[in-house]
Amino acid sequence: MPDVLIVDGYNFLYNWPELARLKEASFDHARDKLITELVNYQAYWGGRVIIVFDAHKVPGATEKRERVGEVEVIYSREGETADAVIEKLVGNINTQGQVYVATSDQAEQRMILGKGALRIPVRELKVYVEQARQEIDRAGQDDGPTVRLDTRIHQTVRQILERWRQR
Repeated sequence: MPDVLIVDGYNFLYNWPELARLKEASFDHARDKLITELVNYQAYWGGRVIIVFDAHKVPGATEKRERVGEVEVIYSREGETADAVIEKLVGNINTQGQVYVATSDQAEQRMILGKGALRIPVRELKVYVEQARQEIDRAGQDDGPTVRLDTRIHQTVRQILERWRQR
C-alpha cells in the first residue's frame, strides 16, 4: 500500500496565507480551493490523501465522509475535533507505507510521532504542493497551455455542481 498523508484541513487553511485571505470573503470557497489543491497534489504524488475538517462546534453535526477525486475528505461530528479523528486514523490505518500528518499543532505533532507517523509542518507541505503545481504546469506546456476546468465553467454552473457534490 502507498504512503498516506493526513491533513488537518482547517489548520492548513489558516496557515496558507492565500487561502486565509480567501476565507475572509468565502469560507466555503477557501475550503474547496484547499481540497482542489490537495486533489491535484495527490494525482502528482500518487499516495493516499485524507483531509480532516473540524465540525466539533457545529450543533448537530454528524461525521461525514466523501471522496473528491482520489482524496478522502472527513468532517468530524459535533464534539469531536479534527485532532481526535486524526489520532484514530493514525492508530487504525492499514498501510505498509509511511503515514504522514500535516499540521502545525504542537500537541498533535507529539501525539502522531508517538503513534509512529511522521509530521510535516503545514508550511513544508505548502511548498511541496506548490512545487507539484509547477511541475504539472511545466509538463502541460509540452501539450499547449494548461487551463484549469474551474476557470472555464460559468459561476452558476459551478454553484449547481457544488450543490450536487454536497448531497
